[in-house]
Amino acid sequence: MKAKVLGITAGRENGNSEILLKEALHYCEEAGADVTMINLRNYNIMDCTGCTSCVTGMLHGKNVGCVLDKKDDKKKIMDVLFESDAVIVSAPTYDLMACSTFAQFAQRSLSYETSFLESIGAIEYKDRVSALIAVGGSTRTWQSMALESMQAAMFTVDLKVIDMYLATRVPAPAQCLIHDDMIARARKVGENIMTAINTPAKERKWLGEEDMGWCPNCHSNALILGEEQWDGTSFPVECQVCGAGGTLVKADNDKWKFVIQEDGLCCDRTTVKGRANHLIEIESTQGEFFRNPEKCDIVKKKIVKYKAMKFKTIQ
Repeated sequence: MKAKVLGITAGRENGNSEILLKEALHYCEEAGADVTMINLRNYNIMDCTGCTSCVTGMLHGKNVGCVLDKKDDKKKIMDVLFESDAVIVSAPTYDLMACSTFAQFAQRSLSYETSFLESIGAIEYKDRVSALIAVGGSTRTWQSMALESMQAAMFTVDLKVIDMYLATRVPAPAQCLIHDDMIARARKVGENIMTAINTPAKERKWLGEEDMGWCPNCHSNALILGEEQWDGTSFPVECQVCGAGGTLVKADNDKWKFVIQEDGLCCDRTTVKGRANHLIEIESTQGEFFRNPEKCDIVKKKIVKYKAMKFKTIQ
């Protein structure tokens, strides 16, 4: 049976993001994969309303889905994604992070949290891999959260990122075509995806640039100062993407590097266990609130003031 590869782009038609994605997918197709590609700009994806219906359902062990599933194309796309063996995503960067078209699609994925859906038997577990391509007109300085914001959308649906590529300094439409090295790197993304697909799941590993990023766990380039978490867990420094905890140490070459502590992967968001821990956190905060009549009554009384507040707006 042919491996199924889904390509998703959030860029303009025939723009840099779409071209680089097509090059990666072309390799996959040549290698025998069944390839599907969509451009999110051609689909109706509505904003997450923040209603928390999906989360409330999860807290009660029920798959209620998203209240918008029958109103737009998100579910149709996710059904294909869940049937895929690999997903390659590309998106342009306009201001530090992946564009709003991608964010709009990504932030609707909580209702498809695979660790929950698998736990109740709604879907079967499947090892899937992914690769990311971000494109922008400047250097990493102006794309500093591009790949990281895209990574954050992968672990929710249990996509193991095995490669990432940041294409820089191509602000004009299709400008990447004058850079043969960019086209070659995009093709390498496709090659790495097929290598991962044809590798036993337990043996799959990072296939991108070996020294990419600060974090040796997810290869993101974003670290934050740690702070005490809801369950008392605390690390001096944390990876902003996967949540790995550790500290900075000076290496032999007099450069700093991020070293993960012995228990530093206890909250690893790229694992089912790490995400399940977050569901426990939600239950202990949101669930505890709804079970406490006194706290609910306080909110009901105090919110009256804010419902009554009216200010002029823009017509």
